[in-house]
Amino acid sequence: MSIWWSLHLRREAASVPLARRLLLGTMETAGVDPDISFDLSVALSEACANAVEHGGDERAGVSSSAEYRVTAYLDGETCRIEVTDSGPGFPVVRGRRGALRSVHSTAEDGRGLGLIEQLADHVHYRNRPGRGAVVSFDKILKWREGALLKVS
Repeated sequence: MSIWWSLHLRREAASVPLARRLLLGTMETAGVDPDISFDLSVALSEACANAVEHGGDERAGVSSSAEYRVTAYLDGETCRIEVTDSGPGFPVVRGRRGALRSVHSTAEDGRGLGLIEQLADHVHYRNRPGRGAVVSFDKILKWREGALLKVS
């Protein structure tokens, strides 16, 4: 069995705990280990907070920047979460391999992205030119005994 869900949320601070509670409830029902659930819920909260703070293009007007999307996939041994906004995207700071990289850990902004990198197994940032940014991350799941989705 697999589970996926997608939320379209208003870009307001009150939406962050809603997404977090839905993820925690889904994971508890599915039987995911509580420590893994907690790590993913903190990472999700950081990604949502980033979308709320930076995810809109105020110059474009409210209609294009008032929402962001959260999608979660629990499938087999992996959970993947994507948070998509309609903001200006991440600043392009090229690393050695030409990929976007997160802001330096001592910078005033960007600490939440570093926390996501610490809590998840894989993290990917990408810009959608003219349409915003996507933060996606995944983590290998551990299961409680008798879990609904546990892979044998």
